[in-house]
Amino acid sequence: MDLQLIVLGLLTGALTGAFFALVDVPIPAPPELPGLMGIVGLFLGYKLVQAAGLSLDVLDSLGF
Repeated sequence: MDLQLIVLGLLTGALTGAFFALVDVPIPAPPELPGLMGIVGLFLGYKLVQAAGLSLDVLDSLGF
């Protein structure tokens, strides 16, 4: 994992959030901790399935 990309992503998010607060526009993310944890859970679930090497071809399952 590239630490520089992580720091740049965090900095970009912080600056974007600051901009939204400055112009008094609601952020395009859950403003409460439970919503934020839902996004973290979604990411972790995605990474766990990738690490396990599992996949499902939805179109093939539907017969397309």
